[in-house]
Amino acid sequence: MIVATKSKVVEMIRKRYPEGTRIEVISLYDPYLKLPPGSRGTVSFVDDIGTIHVNWDSGSLLGLINGQDRYKKVTTPI
Repeated sequence: MIVATKSKVVEMIRKRYPEGTRIEVISLYDPYLKLPPGSRGTVSFVDDIGTIHVNWDSGSLLGLINGQDRYKKVTTPI
């Protein structure tokens, strides 16, 4: 079994969700967050631990945690 290093996982996330990518929430790990399923936003960057930072259309700046939150790509930047 091959295990990817953390830096390789982060690079894969960065390639899949580059700046400008539109993203939609399916569900969030934290039930107290006020970002409902179907909320959309634009990726601003992926940090060094793989958190996807998003500028949500609602004005929130909540980051998504890979492996905990569920989300999908809606569009890819041009």
